[in-house]
Amino acid sequence: MDEALIRSLTPQVIGVLVRRGADFAAAEDAVQDALVEAVRGWPEDPPRDPKGWLITVAWNRFLDATRADAARRRREDRAEEEPVAAPDVDDTLQLYFLCAHPSLTPSSAVALTLRAVGGLTTRQIAQAYLVPESTMAQRISRAKRTVSGVRFDQPGDVATVLRVLYLVFNEGYSGDVDLSAEAIRLTRQLVAAIDHPEVAGLLALMLLHHARRATRTAPDGGLVPLAEQDRSRWDTGMIAEGVEILQAALARDRLGEYQAQAAIAALHADAPTAAETDWPQIVEWYDELVRLTGSPVVRLNRAVAVGEADGPRAGLAALAELDAALPRHAAVAAYLHERDGDLATAARLYAEAAQKASNVAERDYLVRQAARLNADR
Repeated sequence: MDEALIRSLTPQVIGVLVRRGADFAAAEDAVQDALVEAVRGWPEDPPRDPKGWLITVAWNRFLDATRADAARRRREDRAEEEPVAAPDVDDTLQLYFLCAHPSLTPSSAVALTLRAVGGLTTRQIAQAYLVPESTMAQRISRAKRTVSGVRFDQPGDVATVLRVLYLVFNEGYSGDVDLSAEAIRLTRQLVAAIDHPEVAGLLALMLLHHARRATRTAPDGGLVPLAEQDRSRWDTGMIAEGVEILQAALARDRLGEYQAQAAIAALHADAPTAAETDWPQIVEWYDELVRLTGSPVVRLNRAVAVGEADGPRAGLAALAELDAALPRHAAVAAYLHERDGDLATAARLYAEAAQKASNVAERDYLVRQAARLNADR
């Protein structure tokens, strides 16, 4: 059975049911039931028209659910009629907008996108986010209720959709679902549905980051910084694709934050060694990113780039303009002080940063950095 095909058809089938008169929540439930039937029956008896099969089974499940709801008799009467002929259109884009509706919390938007657009089961999503299946089911149900009154053809916000997809991408791998790969698949799907340079920019960014995935961690699970990664193991095909997509997006002269981030990632990917990185150009791209976003986190990353391009003291001067409470501020300060030769201050700051680390791998890396400098003194 072609699982990728089933998952790619999921949003299209939901769209057909909605156009026939089902509300989004009922349509999504019916399609999930049809997917269960497909998993059971297709391996032995695959249909000649998979999309048509899913539409028929899902519509019948919707009718069954409607008939069983005595309190909604009027809706049952409507459902008993022959289904309205739905135009043969792909409603995938509208589902992206609906699942990333501004009224949803980020976690709910992610869960609903993975289920309705990605075609993942509640169990798979729960495993990926390391929560009980019942908890994830409640989250998805609440999300569906929240958007139940939203018109399916209502214009959506591309920026919100992109933020949701990037959240999925940054979750990486957990359970039996590779969320980074899933985010790339969904973003490719979005690129096919809408002509927008920032959508292309996000896809390029994901590909350029994903190309380095195999080198980001050591065999023991420890973090490997970019400068120490084995560049011969980077996926050059994925890098080439990301650069090509980025160049086409930049040529349209509608710069956005994802294109700027992708340009920075491309410069890192283009350097044969860490020493050959074009840091002055990276600083220029960070300047653009600061202009586009005003983000303190972007300014923090810019301070690192300035430290590489113009020396650690220039980086520390840029860092001094930022709030010391920013996440990773102490780690950046430690790195720049080490580059400047102040090992005692660097060791202290690495230890301070380790106490504030957001995950175990980052904490262990920072502890090792502090221990290394203390041993050298």
